[in-house]
Amino acid sequence: MNNLYANTMAFLYTYKNDERGVTAIEYGLIAVAMAVLLGAVFSTQGSLIQALTKGFALITAELTKMAP
Repeated sequence: MNNLYANTMAFLYTYKNDERGVTAIEYGLIAVAMAVLLGAVFSTQGSLIQALTKGFALITAELTKMAP
C-alpha cells in the first residue's frame, strides 16, 4: 500500500510541475482574446468602420479621378 501511495504522489508531483505546453496554451488564450476583441470592434457599425469606409471611399474617388 505504501508503494502505491508513493508512486501516486510521485506521479502527481511530476504532473503538477510539468510545464510543457504551457506556452502554447497561453498563446491560444491570447489568440482567443484578440479574436473576441476584433469581432466586437468590427461587428458593429461603429466609428472605426465608418472612418475606414470613408477613407477607402476617398482613396477610390482620387484614384478614379487620376485614371485615364
